[in-house]
Amino acid sequence: MSPRRRDLHKRSGGTFISQNSGRMASRSLFLALLAAACGPASAFTVAISSGSPRTVYLQVGVGSFNGQYDSGGTPLNNATVNKVSVTVPANVLGNGTAQAMTTDSTAANSFYDGYTYCNVPAQLYIGGFYRNTNNGGGSVSVTATVPLSLVNAAGDKLPFSSISWTTGGNGPLGDSTGQPFTAGTFTAGGVQTVGTIAVNHWAESCWTFSFANNTVSPAGTYTGRVLYTLTAP
Repeated sequence: MSPRRRDLHKRSGGTFISQNSGRMASRSLFLALLAAACGPASAFTVAISSGSPRTVYLQVGVGSFNGQYDSGGTPLNNATVNKVSVTVPANVLGNGTAQAMTTDSTAANSFYDGYTYCNVPAQLYIGGFYRNTNNGGGSVSVTATVPLSLVNAAGDKLPFSSISWTTGGNGPLGDSTGQPFTAGTFTAGGVQTVGTIAVNHWAESCWTFSFANNTVSPAGTYTGRVLYTLTAP
């Protein structure tokens, strides 16, 4: 999208970073399902200047930043693991009506310029940047490592493929370009690509999760953790 959005509409107002060697950033997401007895689709990507050191940055949910990127801020490490969850009422359990999930993340604002991009607790922020020392082309991928199942204390299981998400974000100019972090469904027991960031770009989206609710499962709290990773060559 055009950077003019930032220039004309100053956006008001869990980060892992890696610099130089071993350029990989990772974040975890904890998902919980309790079984009883969407924002506008607006994309945001913006070019950033190349520079040293080469840096990758990934934020899923809560993150930390020293200031804002557009004002010279730099990312900080944040070990927070956020949760997305839903409680399914007994009277609708397994009826096939998808159940909206919410997050315990409080990250609504972008660290690029402070703009309120996501609507919490309905949406989970995901974003980051890849800065290289030159202006060559290309992109880097963000992947999700997904367990086979969510499991409760009794050992009962729900497939991770029962969780999906849509993607969007708030935007004053009604941006229509494609989301850098696309909508999808978890691939149970696999590694899947969930987004891309172009070299020397900042990219972000807001995810809204839902549970398919097409299985009658024993009561309990079903949990599992997804690991998101951004890796640059």
